[in-house]
Amino acid sequence: MIPLKDDNPTEITPVVTVTFIVMCVLVFLYEISLPAQMNEAFVYMYGAIPAVVFGHVQLPPELMSLPAYGTLFSSMFLHGGWMHLIGNMLYLWIFGNNIEDVMGHGKFVVFYLLCGVLAALSHALIDPTSEIPMVGASGAIAGVLGAYLLLYPHARVLVLIPYGFMGTFYIPAVLVLGLWFFMQLLSGGMSVGHEGGGVAFFAHIGGFIAGMALIGLFKHPYVRFFNPPHH
Repeated sequence: MIPLKDDNPTEITPVVTVTFIVMCVLVFLYEISLPAQMNEAFVYMYGAIPAVVFGHVQLPPELMSLPAYGTLFSSMFLHGGWMHLIGNMLYLWIFGNNIEDVMGHGKFVVFYLLCGVLAALSHALIDPTSEIPMVGASGAIAGVLGAYLLLYPHARVLVLIPYGFMGTFYIPAVLVLGLWFFMQLLSGGMSVGHEGGGVAFFAHIGGFIAGMALIGLFKHPYVRFFNPPHH
């Protein structure tokens, strides 16, 4: 299922959510403007490479534009293709505004980046010697989803179900996000022991858990968990 929107109103303008989306789009447009060889070098310079992060290998000097820990941040703004970008930005647009709303702009910046870093480390810890760069905002966005699940499980999400027949339905967020997380667990378990690139399922899992663990510290004190359905 593909989420299209939720019925959960906000009180503030989600300037940080929009800024993160614009940054990701601009970086991606720059990526695809590069010749193939320069594009690959760009990904190795700014993607999070587990073996580099943990000091097992070093990049060639011409590719060392950031300290290894810096790539845990920069990797959140790179994407591997149009569908990777669009899928991530769609989830961020739908769910990010509500999380920004419950903690304010400044805290949301810290929350988002912290979830992204913890997500990248979760991925890296599964195979600390991997030399494959990890890119994408999905780990940070998974943190947003984890927070949303605890705050608004009863919110209705309009989803598109494209398999077999086309249709849109409103489904409680707890089902949409619960199914999403279950699929990450299932896919992550199946990916263990398989080498090569692909989807960083353990970044999604780590980010989601981080968001659930951190939301209590970042939300406004008056915001309740498990808010009732909006009428």
